[in-house]
Amino acid sequence: MKKKFWLGLGLASLMAVTAACGSNGGGKTEGGNTEGKEYTVAISQIVEHPSLDATREGFLKALEDAGLKVKVDYNNAQADQNNIKSISQKIATSKADLALGIATDTSIGLIEEVKDIPVLFAAVTDPLDSKLVPQLKAPGGNVTGASDTNPDAIVQLMDFIAKEMPNVKKVGVVINEGESNAVVMSNIAQEALAKHNIELVKAPVVNSSDVQQAAQSLVGRVDAVYVTLDNTVVEGVESIIDVVNKNKIPFFSADRDTVEKGAFATVGFKYFDHGYEVGQMAVEILKDGKKPGDMDVRSPEKLDFILNLSAAAEQGITVTDAMKAYVKDPENNIIE
Repeated sequence: MKKKFWLGLGLASLMAVTAACGSNGGGKTEGGNTEGKEYTVAISQIVEHPSLDATREGFLKALEDAGLKVKVDYNNAQADQNNIKSISQKIATSKADLALGIATDTSIGLIEEVKDIPVLFAAVTDPLDSKLVPQLKAPGGNVTGASDTNPDAIVQLMDFIAKEMPNVKKVGVVINEGESNAVVMSNIAQEALAKHNIELVKAPVVNSSDVQQAAQSLVGRVDAVYVTLDNTVVEGVESIIDVVNKNKIPFFSADRDTVEKGAFATVGFKYFDHGYEVGQMAVEILKDGKKPGDMDVRSPEKLDFILNLSAAAEQGITVTDAMKAYVKDPENNIIE
């Protein structure tokens, strides 16, 4: 996910995440004696964004819950490729025990520079296409992590649009085609929609300042709008919400946070849980001595439909009982 350029490097804040290490926290494991040890974990995050921030928070909570004493070197690249490289080089020469890349570009940056310590990635759409790992099972080397995309989630959402909104013949997607994750996801959506004879119409952007104009260009040309896990687009998603609400166009997203902001529906999960899972992988590496290359890359499994009823009203959508029936956990995933 990419954000508009900010002045300065955003390297920064050292945060200490500590947890009470009582008699049950730590102790001797196959990875050695970890009792009382303080680990340094370096994080390279592409931008500050609700989904990515939640990923980081979940990751750190898993370390805390495991009773690890951790010093965190948190670096925000502000969507600047030069910053990504500088951060990666800094981490490579640091004494960190583990590095985490949050989002594709920062993960790539770490993998290019960091060779001597374990590297985990999170909030990455396609680890294979991005060449983060050569294979998903036991990828080898010093790298593993978790993808934030299950292709079936995209297919389920497109099937929902086709079945529950029969008047939708064209779906617009605001997209930065410079982001590989956005391209992968839009291709999956396009293929799924084509099976229902629905056309995907692209409105390209280069940076977040283009998003409003791109959304406006779709008015009158499409019957619904969809956005992927596209950092550039999600940064400007409020302008899309403004356009679709004013023009009564159903709006769908690839992530829960955008639904909470004002999209109508997604098939997704909580990014905090995604980060927590990667944090558990970090615990296995730091505390139990596991090698990243022996650990399979993970992907979301607890998928559910998430509906925003207030957004539906703004977009002129009549939410039927049939639509609500898609939601497995209505208490948490039907947003009033």
